[in-house]
Amino acid sequence: MAFHRAAKGTLLIGGGALATVFSLSQLAELKKRKAQLTCVEAAAPLRECYQTEVPSREAQLLTLQTTKEFDVLVVGGGATGCGCALDAVTRGLKTALIERDDFSSGTSSRSTKLIHGGVRYLQTAIMKLDLEQYRLVKEALHERANLLEIAPHLSAPLPIMLPVYKWWQLPYYWVGIKVYDLVAGSQCLKTSYILSKSKSLELFPMLKKDKLVGAIVYYDGQHNDARMNLAIALTAARYGAATANYIEAVRLLKKIDPETRQERVCGARCRDVITGQEFDVKAKCVINATGPFTDSLRKMDDQEIQNICQPSAGVHIVMPGYYSPDNMGLLDPATSDGRVIFFLPWAKMTIAGTTDTPTDVTPHPSPREEDINFILTEVRNYLSHDVEVRRGDVLAAWSGIRPLVTDPSSKDTQSISRNHVVEVSKTGLITIAGGKWTTYRSMAADTIDAAVNIFGFKAGPSRTVGLLLEGAKDWTPTLHIRLVQDYGLESEVAQHLALTYGDKAFEVAKMARVTGKRWPVVGKRLVSEFPYIEAEVKYALKEYACTAIDVIARRTRLAFLNVQAADEALPKVVDIMGKELNWSEQKKREELKAAKEFLYHEMGYKTRSEQLTDRSEISLSPAEVDRYKKRFHKFDKEKKGFITTVDVQRVLETISVQLDEKTLHEILNEVDLNKNGQIELNEFLQLMSAIQKGSVSGSRLAILMKTAEENMDQREPISVDRSGGGV
Repeated sequence: MAFHRAAKGTLLIGGGALATVFSLSQLAELKKRKAQLTCVEAAAPLRECYQTEVPSREAQLLTLQTTKEFDVLVVGGGATGCGCALDAVTRGLKTALIERDDFSSGTSSRSTKLIHGGVRYLQTAIMKLDLEQYRLVKEALHERANLLEIAPHLSAPLPIMLPVYKWWQLPYYWVGIKVYDLVAGSQCLKTSYILSKSKSLELFPMLKKDKLVGAIVYYDGQHNDARMNLAIALTAARYGAATANYIEAVRLLKKIDPETRQERVCGARCRDVITGQEFDVKAKCVINATGPFTDSLRKMDDQEIQNICQPSAGVHIVMPGYYSPDNMGLLDPATSDGRVIFFLPWAKMTIAGTTDTPTDVTPHPSPREEDINFILTEVRNYLSHDVEVRRGDVLAAWSGIRPLVTDPSSKDTQSISRNHVVEVSKTGLITIAGGKWTTYRSMAADTIDAAVNIFGFKAGPSRTVGLLLEGAKDWTPTLHIRLVQDYGLESEVAQHLALTYGDKAFEVAKMARVTGKRWPVVGKRLVSEFPYIEAEVKYALKEYACTAIDVIARRTRLAFLNVQAADEALPKVVDIMGKELNWSEQKKREELKAAKEFLYHEMGYKTRSEQLTDRSEISLSPAEVDRYKKRFHKFDKEKKGFITTVDVQRVLETISVQLDEKTLHEILNEVDLNKNGQIELNEFLQLMSAIQKGSVSGSRLAILMKTAEENMDQREPISVDRSGGGV
């Protein structure tokens, strides 16, 4: 009864506010639709994609080097840069794009994976009567609907639960979420609703029960950010844009305008990062879409110019899928320090984040242990006491740098709007800065609009609303069934391919190797617990992948889901790429080393290794120490004080378990802190202590030794599959 009374009170309190916002929203919607109709009537028909095959990187480089002059040169291959290239080329402009790393290698692959309007920005708009924030939310909700339409294979609506633990918060949050629905108007994904305590726990059983009043569920979008970015780049390439990754702008080219006698930017001196070759790319208009590196390119144009970007680091962590329901996210609207934390299912795992702290700009940001622990602490505050949130369950962690637009004197990044700014320098360099993933298309449209106006290009309005991205044209929700039936792929693999490549999944399936098994017929996995297959490595080369990092981080998302699994897959990835690209043995070693360093520093492996070191404290009781010593000595029969692969193999043979030497070395190496090829008693005790504290989980050696001890007499087989171990 109390819940129903609160719900009725909520309706009364929120009615007036909703009516006001509804009127404003409808007025804005009417004006926007009239403007869109005007644009559509004036626009010329959009030409069809004429590239049946995506041009190779070599062909794109040749175009860059031999084209006398482009209309537009975009520097930066993130979401906004690729969006600018797609917008320009579909307006009929001769377009080029260069990226010094890989497409989506920076911030665009390190997001929360949400396509959203921004609930907290709407709160600011209402509480502070901030019209700019309202417009930002309105624009983002329009773009959210467009993204879900143009790439349905890479995106989908996601229900997000906002748990309520105080009665007065129910009407407060309900009004806010209903306003969010109303601002979306006809593009509202699904109507938000209120849940009772029992229903909330039914849908999100991991939720903390104490003092729970109920919950509100609303809808936003979720996507595969790196693949979405790549789809935009590939679509631009199909329409004729000369797009190339691993091409760095060394300096800007300038010339004197004969009419105004003013210096103007007219292109860029470029360097192929892979070969070192340099060449000039000339263009009437140069667009700076370099995200966090915005000011670096601006200073190439003018050393004295003032910074407009203040970078902010956002850390995310990935945990096992059992931490959240398969299709329900969670929003913590007010963390201990005022930030917002999302807790979302993604790719059968659980993603949690984010932080928001000032940072220096670096091409290789690393997650900090204090940020990881902050997120874990906030997660613990919302999950049931029955769920032990362990540091060892962090499977991957990363930091992304947001390019926030700010006054250089401002220090508080949390109060800065994610709105974007289009700036034109005295020399004609156009810079697009700020904004957010969701609004990349409208940011690109505004940028190209500025270019058309300033440079007098004969081009109509933007044509990218409703323009299907790579893989979307013939995709259907049941496409994976055809993959299973036509090619003999595992159902899980087929679903993954359909949701990753869309209608291009058939091209990947054609490359899949025969397994030699009754089922699946084709499709050898890179690692056993993830649906990525070897054929994807070959197909990645058609998608401009040049390094092993490109494959494990952005063509597949293995590095973002589980760094140990990515590390395990690396030798196979490098071997396949080596055969396809004719790499020497030295090149293979270099690729393997670079990829391992990427996993170590940027994907959280470093923080994992710091959880268990030769300096780790042993926090065990005397009884526990005695128990673990006995377990250790069952393997160390000679009382040497250490165990080797020979000792482990001997014990396993007595209970009829066989493991190859390579697997044994891998298992021991996970715990061998001083890397001397053996596990000392002290190392084993440090491991067991770390497991008890929750800082380490999924240790194969610990599981193997415990199971062996329990089954010495029973002679039962032992499972030694990697259990997903954390970082």
